[in-house]
Amino acid sequence: MKTVVAVIAGVAAAFGLARGEAAGWVGTWGASPVPPGPAGTGPGPGTPSFNNQTLRQVVRLSVGGERLRIRFTNEYGTHPLRIGAVTLARLDAHGAPVPGTERTLHFSGQTSAVIPAEAPLLSDPVDLAVPALSSVSISLYLPQDTGPCTCHPVALQSGSVSGPGDFTAGSFPTQTPLRMRAFISGVEVESAHPQKAIVAFGDSITDGVGSTADQNRRWPDKLAERLAAADPSHGWGVVNMAISGNRVLDDGAGQSALARFDRDVLSVSGAAYVIVFEGVNDLGLSFGHPQGPFAERFRALAPAQPANAQAMIAGYRQLIERAHAKGVKIFGATIAPYEGAVYWSPEGEAQRQAINTWIRTGGDFDGVLDFDAALRDPAQPSRMRAELQAGDHLHGSDAGYEAIARSIDLKRFR
Repeated sequence: MKTVVAVIAGVAAAFGLARGEAAGWVGTWGASPVPPGPAGTGPGPGTPSFNNQTLRQVVRLSVGGERLRIRFTNEYGTHPLRIGAVTLARLDAHGAPVPGTERTLHFSGQTSAVIPAEAPLLSDPVDLAVPALSSVSISLYLPQDTGPCTCHPVALQSGSVSGPGDFTAGSFPTQTPLRMRAFISGVEVESAHPQKAIVAFGDSITDGVGSTADQNRRWPDKLAERLAAADPSHGWGVVNMAISGNRVLDDGAGQSALARFDRDVLSVSGAAYVIVFEGVNDLGLSFGHPQGPFAERFRALAPAQPANAQAMIAGYRQLIERAHAKGVKIFGATIAPYEGAVYWSPEGEAQRQAINTWIRTGGDFDGVLDFDAALRDPAQPSRMRAELQAGDHLHGSDAGYEAIARSIDLKRFR
């Protein structure tokens, strides 16, 4: 019996069938959905609705494959969502469809589908070879009133909304721009080669706020580029599941990290690693003293119990235990400096220092990524270096996000 087991194990290893290395599906792109809300309740615009319109959205994949499938979402919808048709196409470097790559998506063999309220929906696989770091357009026809969409508010990628009608094939008559991700939350690829996924889990700094739109300059994008260049033979999916304004302990801009971790991290196909880079909003909203037009909004979001170091560390430990229970390695990123931001305070800074000391020395995480060290000004460590921040002393610039990605030792990922 031991010999048989050993042979089976050897065959599985030869075909890369260990966790996260299966010759199968792996996450290559993601956008965490957020509950609908009116303008002013979060970092993005109010949540739109659509009716007899087509949406065209562009996603850049991190890892390539021979087939792909899309995860659609109606997870915050209050009634069923009807999908009339969906087409895909790979795009060239200029954003034009590559001839011969147009595909119609199916759902259980049908070209249309209904997503129940509060549910996701995974499409059938489609044969479409996509290289690492290539872009794909997703055209989604919505024949009926959708109600407020299940969206990801910050896309940093231009999309389009048509006038009335199905324009999933052929030319696209843009009526209005689309500044968010609507009804899509993930893309998976299938390959015969060993592949794993790394999930970037965080807030607006991971979401890429402050970076140049339409240029894929978030730090997870730059990490994906480094990984693809370092070892083209081993595919690495980098799935960005950040939410701008998100917190570890409390809801507000989306559900808290504790509430959404299983959906946004542990359900990602092929997830082998997660990078947790979150906590600055907990500190700012707990200890900040904003003035002027920000004061009322921040008071409304302030938690009943301040997110001190003790509470935050307990929250991180919950994420660690849940990741380890599923065999996922979890890296902790130190909270970046934010003095000069509207909600900075000396009290919050003291808590940040205590949390970062624990992340660096506590030994609970499988590894430490010192993003604080990558961004801070040596002359004033409570602030980001001027050229690495986007002007608000909170978010990175393109150079700042490049610095974060460059600070990560790629040898950590095996």
